[in-house]
Amino acid sequence: MTELYWTIENLLEATGAELLTKRCPERFAGVRIDSRKTAPGDLFVAIAGMRFDGHDFIDDVVDRGVRCVIVGRAKIGQLPIGQMEKRGVCCLAVTDTIAALGSLAGYQRRRAAVPVVAITGSNGKTSTKEMTAAICRQRFATLATMGNFNNEIGLPLTLFNLESAHEVAVLELGMSRPGEIRRLSAICRPDIGVITNIGPAHLEGLGDIETVARAKGELLENIHPEGTVVLNADDAYGLYLKAQAASRVMMFGISADADVRAERITQRDGRIEFTLALPDSRTDIRLNVYGSFMTYNALAAATAAHLLGIGPEDIKKGLEGFRAVKGRMAIYETSRGAYIIDDTYNANPGSMAAAIKSLSGLTSKKRGILVAGDMLELGEAAASHHEQIGRIAAEASVTRLYLTGEFASRVAQGARSAGMAGSEIFVGTKADIIKDLDSELEAGDWVLVKGSRSTGMEDIVEKLTDGATVCNHTLNCKPV
Repeated sequence: MTELYWTIENLLEATGAELLTKRCPERFAGVRIDSRKTAPGDLFVAIAGMRFDGHDFIDDVVDRGVRCVIVGRAKIGQLPIGQMEKRGVCCLAVTDTIAALGSLAGYQRRRAAVPVVAITGSNGKTSTKEMTAAICRQRFATLATMGNFNNEIGLPLTLFNLESAHEVAVLELGMSRPGEIRRLSAICRPDIGVITNIGPAHLEGLGDIETVARAKGELLENIHPEGTVVLNADDAYGLYLKAQAASRVMMFGISADADVRAERITQRDGRIEFTLALPDSRTDIRLNVYGSFMTYNALAAATAAHLLGIGPEDIKKGLEGFRAVKGRMAIYETSRGAYIIDDTYNANPGSMAAAIKSLSGLTSKKRGILVAGDMLELGEAAASHHEQIGRIAAEASVTRLYLTGEFASRVAQGARSAGMAGSEIFVGTKADIIKDLDSELEAGDWVLVKGSRSTGMEDIVEKLTDGATVCNHTLNCKPV
C-alpha cells in the first residue's frame, strides 16, 4: 500500500494552524500522539490527556526524528521554539490539539475518497463492525476500527491508517454524552450510517433513553447526501430515527416490513441459523458465535454490505467466518469440562439482559451460572436497573448468581423477589467468587461473566480459564 503523505500546505488547510517556524520539510508521514511510537518523518500532535501531556515530550520526539509538531497555543511559552527551528523542526500552533487531530482525520478521509460505513448504537456496535469488516474483506481492501478506537482520539487514529490502496473503511463511533456522535460523524462523513439499536446506556451523561436516541441520531446529520441510513426495524426507536433522516433509509430486522430480514431462525448447539432475506435474494446463514442477539448484528452488517454492492455469497462467507471478539461472548472450555462465557468487555441493561437470555438458551439440562459486576454510568436509575437484572436472571432459570460491586445487593434483591432462593446467591469480592467457583464448577456447567469495562470482570475469566481451551462452539475447541 502507498502511504498518504502530508505537506505543510495540507496541515494548514486542514487545521487553520499558525505556523511558528519558517523551516519545514517537504512532507511528513504518519500522525502520532504517543511519543514512544514516533519515527523519523512523523508528525506529532501534542495531546493533553488525563495522565500525560504530549507537550512534555516534545524534546523526546524531536530526538527520535520527528520534524513537525502541532502544539496548543497556551503552551507556546513553555516550548523551545527557537531551538526547534534551528533543528529544522516545523512547529504549528492551534487552539485545541484534540480538535486539530479530528480536523486532520477529516482531511484524510476526504482525500482518501473511499466509501465509509460508520456504526453506532447502544449494543452490538463492535460485533457489527467486525462482521461488516469480515464481509467487506471478501471483496475489498478494508480498513476497520482497531479495538475500541471509537472516540474523538481513537477515530482519528484509525483514519490516519487509510492508504491509497484501501477501498472501504468500516468505523465504530462511541459516545457517552450529547454532541459526540455529531463530532465523530462530521469527521468521517459516512456514506452508510448504521444504528444498531437504542437502549439504556450512558444514562449518567445522557439522563434518559429519549436523550440516548437523540444523541445516536446525530449520526443522521452527517450522512452523505446520496448515502443511506441503516436502522433496526424491531427497535422501539427505529421509526423515530427513520422520521428524522433526510437521506435514504434501509431497515433490518425480523419483522415482515424490514428490507433485510432473518427468516426461519433456529438454534443448534447454541448457535444461530437463519435464512438471510435480502431485497433480491435469500441465503442460508449459520453463525459460528453464540447469542440470539448476534442475529441483529449480522443483519445490520449484511445490510451495509448489500449497500456496498457485495453479493449474497460473499456476505455468507464473511458472516460464517466471523468469530467472537475477546470479551464479547467468547467461550472457553475448562479442564473440568465447564464452559466460561467471557462477555466482560462492557455491560448495560440491554446487553446484560440479552446475554442472560443467551445463557438460558445454552444450558439445556446443565447448570447456568451468572457472574455479574456493576453496570456503570446509569445515573439515578442504577439501582432499579440492577434490580431488574436480578429479576431477569431468576426468570431465566439461572441456577446460581455470583455478584460483586456496589449494586450487588440490589441485583440479589431483584433475584429474590422473582423467586430465586437466597442460598443460590453469592455476594462477595472477585477473589471470593473465584475461590467459591473453583470448588463448585462441574462438567457441563455454563458460566457467564459480565460487567462494565472498568469493573475488571476479566480478572475472573482469566483465573477460571487458566489452561482452558477457546471454543468456536462446543464441539470445536483448540488450545488457547
